[in-house]
Amino acid sequence: MTARTILVIEDNPEIAGLLSLHLRDIGCRVQSEQDGLRGLSRAQSDRPDLIVLDLMLPGLDGMEICRRLRGGANCTPILMLTARSTEEDRVAGLDMGADDYLTKPFSIPEFLARVKAIFRRQERIVLQTNTAQLPIRAGALHIDLERRGVNLDGNEIELTATEFDLLVQFASNPGRVYTRPQLLDLVWGHNNASYEHTVNSHINRLRAKIEQDPAKPDYVMTVWGVGYKFSDRFSG
Repeated sequence: MTARTILVIEDNPEIAGLLSLHLRDIGCRVQSEQDGLRGLSRAQSDRPDLIVLDLMLPGLDGMEICRRLRGGANCTPILMLTARSTEEDRVAGLDMGADDYLTKPFSIPEFLARVKAIFRRQERIVLQTNTAQLPIRAGALHIDLERRGVNLDGNEIELTATEFDLLVQFASNPGRVYTRPQLLDLVWGHNNASYEHTVNSHINRLRAKIEQDPAKPDYVMTVWGVGYKFSDRFSG
């Protein structure tokens, strides 16, 4: 794979060292910080290709780092690592803007698979950006594929990279029903049933940004017992 720079923000030196070793084995350049404040500063100044972010950190916890990065329109992919295993904790991390989430203990092969999946998605974004594409219009929603921008009723909508990819997947195929495993495979680049909550969380965040009433969506519809689809009225 093409050399990428990964920032590992992890206060456990043994875990940080192990992750760094295996990331270098797949050709990545690795930076490492053990303190939350220093990690945030480096993430903002160096703009790595991926941030591997532990939640329990001295100085500033991972959730606050994620919040500040996303609040500053920093769309660098974030892979969260945490010993917290409850669904509420996982959803909180994803709601804050993380792109993926791994619960400790995890295997190195799974960790590397998640990293590679994030990079494959980035490569797809670059390919799409370099290929002339017509914008997608759906009612008041305007999706500019080349600029990766979203406009709703004349107002610019700030989406994370994952939210944008999810919206494009739906809007490019109105009426098509997607299961959660299909969306994991198409948007996240991996299919693990234990991470289907990731899809739910991102759809909830996407709806909060583009729907007038997220409880009664006009664009991203729930197909009960199956999955989700983009409204049929925008097809054809």
